Amino acid sequence: MNYRHLGKAGIQVSELSFGSWVTFHTQVDVKDTVEMMAAAYDAGVNFFDNAEAYANGRSEEIMGEALKRLGWRRGSYLVSTKLFWGLHDNPNETNTLNRKYLLEGIDGSLQRLDLDYVDLLFCHRADPATPVEETVWAMHNIIERGKALYWGTSEWEAADIQSAIDAAERYNLHKPVVEQPVYNPLKGTVSATPTGASTRTRATARPRGARSHRVRSPASTRRAYRKAAAARSRAFPGYATRSPTPTASQKLPHSSRSQRTWARRWRSFHWRGACRTPG
Repeated sequence: MNYRHLGKAGIQVSELSFGSWVTFHTQVDVKDTVEMMAAAYDAGVNFFDNAEAYANGRSEEIMGEALKRLGWRRGSYLVSTKLFWGLHDNPNETNTLNRKYLLEGIDGSLQRLDLDYVDLLFCHRADPATPVEETVWAMHNIIERGKALYWGTSEWEAADIQSAIDAAERYNLHKPVVEQPVYNPLKGTVSATPTGASTRTRATARPRGARSHRVRSPASTRRAYRKAAAARSRAFPGYATRSPTPTASQKLPHSSRSQRTWARRWRSFHWRGACRTPG
C-alpha cells in the first residue's frame, strides 16, 4: 500500500480508503463490518471514512462498535466523518454549517463512534446561508478543543474553498487541508485532493466552445492582456488604450450594419479587459 500526505499536513493516509456509505447498516451488520475492516487494515488501509448522515447515524455506530471489537491501537488508523445534512429536521439542525450545529454535531458523532476525537472532519457541503467566517471559526474551535485534528471540505466549489482559506488566513485560524469531490472512474472524475491543488475534475476533453474555468496565474494573465491588446490594435488601428468611448474618427462611415458590427466587436474587447492594462 502506498501512502500520501493529507494535503500539506504531516499526516499520511493510504491511497485507498475504506468508506461506509450505502453499506453499513443498510447492507451489512457489525459482524460483517469487522471482517471487511480487518481485511482492509491487513492490506495496509489506514483511513476509514464515515458521515453523520450515513444511515441516519447508524453507520457511525456500527463503525464504532467494529473498532471496539477490533481493538486496534488508535495511532495506527485514521477516522473521518462529515457534518452538514443533520439528523433532525429543524431549522438549525439540517443542511447547515452554523456554529451551534457544528459544535453539537461533532459531539454526537464522537459519541456514536465511541472515540475521543476524529482525525479529519469534513464539511459535507457548502452552506451559502451561513457566513464562511462563522463556519471556519467553529471548525477552528473544534480542532483547538481536541475533537478533530484536521478539517476539510466535501464537494465545495473552488470559490467557496478559497473564501474559507482567506477567512482562516485573515484571523489566523486552522485552514481546510483537503477537498473531497465525487469519485467515479467511469466518468473520469477525481477523488480527494489537497486544497489548492490544480487538478481537473474530468479526464475527458472539454466540449468545443466551452469556456475553461482554470484560474490564470498573474504571468499568464498579463500575457492574455497583451495578446488581446495586440488583437484590438489590429482590429482598430489608432485606438487609445484607455479610451472609454470610440472617437469620431474611429467610427466607420459605412452602413448602419457595419457600425453595429464594429460596436459589437469593440464592446467584446472592452469587457474582456483588452482595453485595460494589467495593474
